[in-house]
Amino acid sequence: MIRALEENLKSHSIKPTAMRLLVLEYLLEREAAVSLTDIYEAFEKSDRTTLYRTLKVFEENGMVHSIDDGTGVPKYALCEDGCKCEIERDLHLHFHCRICGQTKCLTSYKIPNIELPERYQPEEANLVVKGVCDVCSTIPKNN
Repeated sequence: MIRALEENLKSHSIKPTAMRLLVLEYLLEREAAVSLTDIYEAFEKSDRTTLYRTLKVFEENGMVHSIDDGTGVPKYALCEDGCKCEIERDLHLHFHCRICGQTKCLTSYKIPNIELPERYQPEEANLVVKGVCDVCSTIPKNN
């Protein structure tokens, strides 16, 4: 398992360190995007700055992408294989559940290319749909 994690980091030109391996393993085990606070709480004895820097290295090297889901706290999720986080081809829909608070990547639902006026240079785009997720929508309501 550790060898596979190391190879994953190396394939993104990231030097494997103990913390990077732990954070990558944590992210691989999650179905929903996570905040820095989520990771910090999972690694109680870790330094918050080290965790933040780890996420930034992952983001700069195309391993994770940051999601602004409207909560005021950035969330992080692993990128798909082959993703370069290019606006023209890699952007996908995100869903934020108002009940459980989870934000999930819906990678099968791509954001269409949006034509901008000449001389506008997009640097990032984010599309978040808010509502009730599939799990929360099956929970019976108390009346």
